[in-house]
Amino acid sequence: MKKLMIMLLMTFLFISGCSNGDDEKIVISGKMWTEQYILPHILAEYIKAHTDYEVEVQDGLGEVSILTPAMEKGDIDMYVEYTGTGLEAVLKEKAEPGESADEIFERVKEGYKEEYDIVWLEPLGFENTYTLSFSKDKDLKAETFSDLVPYSQNMTFGAPHQFYEREDGYDAMVEAYGFKFENSESFDPNIMYEAVKDGNVDVIPAFTTDGRIARYNLTALKDDKGFFPPYYAAPIVRQEVLDQFPELKDVVNELAGNISEEEMSEMNAKVDIDKQEPKEVAREFLESKGLIDK
Repeated sequence: MKKLMIMLLMTFLFISGCSNGDDEKIVISGKMWTEQYILPHILAEYIKAHTDYEVEVQDGLGEVSILTPAMEKGDIDMYVEYTGTGLEAVLKEKAEPGESADEIFERVKEGYKEEYDIVWLEPLGFENTYTLSFSKDKDLKAETFSDLVPYSQNMTFGAPHQFYEREDGYDAMVEAYGFKFENSESFDPNIMYEAVKDGNVDVIPAFTTDGRIARYNLTALKDDKGFFPPYYAAPIVRQEVLDQFPELKDVVNELAGNISEEEMSEMNAKVDIDKQEPKEVAREFLESKGLIDK
């Protein structure tokens, strides 16, 4: 009997250790790419500087299909999401014709609160959406997606494997614009920037805040048909956590509008190209803006 009780106690302790059992700690996470390694530290360092709350960063947890259930279970408390992803990948809704970015934000905000009891805080100030990028050395006369269509039959398209699987990815984009790419290739999200810079492919679906667009002398085209929805970046947090930490909402909302697309792009470049640590880049940014003390 004593042996059984010890085994049960050990099992309980193991299960408790596998979850976020520390109710006095705010756990912030993110996805598995550069920007999402930086943003959790921006939130964490700002919260720690302006409150007495204990904060833990568990970076690189996974994509939205992993992060959303983790939020529901309480394994993590907060991360930065994008309105377009929340609308289409989580709420399974589509942007309406003529619907503004602010209207989509309000719709996503209401949907998350109703379905998940998760609160969208104020947007950080930048949007990270898709653009089509190619080397400026190609000297193509194109400023929009539509401008690229006549050139596409002689171009190879390179993208991450996931982009070919998304409902709003390669096939839907090709149909919407009438592209006729000669070939398509699959690449790791990071390698594809090297591939287009080195001429191994002609065009890629880049993120507008990726620092390699400027550093690698790439062109960023405008999605003139609005194929991709707006992707405002905003912190999202469980309502239960806001109830427990009453200062949290107002403190994090002080970051609203403080990160421009150019600033996020440069932070990403410092990690991807200059090989700085995400936490170091986050602190440098907050200090440079006077948002935390040096």
